[in-house]
Amino acid sequence: MSDVETTVAAGVGRILLNRPDRMNAITVGLGRALEAALRDLGARPDVNVILVRGAGGNFSAGGDFHEVERLRADGPAALVPLFENFGRACAAVAEIEAPVVAAVEGVAMAGGFEFMLAADIALVRDDARIADNHVNYGQIPGGGSSQRLPRLVGRQRALGLLLGGERLSGQEAAAYGLAHRSFPPQEFDGGVEAFVTRLAGRRRDALTGIKRLVHDGLATSLESGLALELQRVVAHISGAAGGAGVESFGSKGA
Repeated sequence: MSDVETTVAAGVGRILLNRPDRMNAITVGLGRALEAALRDLGARPDVNVILVRGAGGNFSAGGDFHEVERLRADGPAALVPLFENFGRACAAVAEIEAPVVAAVEGVAMAGGFEFMLAADIALVRDDARIADNHVNYGQIPGGGSSQRLPRLVGRQRALGLLLGGERLSGQEAAAYGLAHRSFPPQEFDGGVEAFVTRLAGRRRDALTGIKRLVHDGLATSLESGLALELQRVVAHISGAAGGAGVESFGSKGA
């Protein structure tokens, strides 16, 4: 049984974090396999959207305690691959073409929380238990939350969450802007499937073009981002795909 399992069907690439007995805790191997799965599915022309879930009713409890203890015993250099591998998996989300949706239920703590932040879109269950709880154990983040969280919610709220180590529900995470939407437990699976099915039915070049614009624009100034959008929209509409879209829009408008 692999720590990370992938399947593809009807335009949706699915990644399952598959260590349910350890609440899908992150190891050196899981981080490596997660990056490989993201890059493989993201490059496939038959994949419009990637859905990441955890097995056994939890997203991920973060770094595997036993693995961390084993690596610590071998010195600082032994710990580096744990954080590098997981960091590359988080970074891969922004680098691949297909949008990545994290479906978060149960526990999403520490590294699980950090991957949720890295995802293009997070969908959460109302009763999920979500936190960057590093500080509760006298630790500091190593999977990106000290950098991604302030960019998502601002310095004040980020420091409040990081230093306080407080747990959020799925509803609270959505209200804070950490998730696109929160669903009641009985509606979560259906809501997630409806959302990714809708994305799977879109034109792939439109999905990937919008994702790329958002990520590239966030890395520059508003003025430069708007110029980039102008350049790319003209190129898109000038092509065959854009022409088909304009005709479709005109037909619906009529």
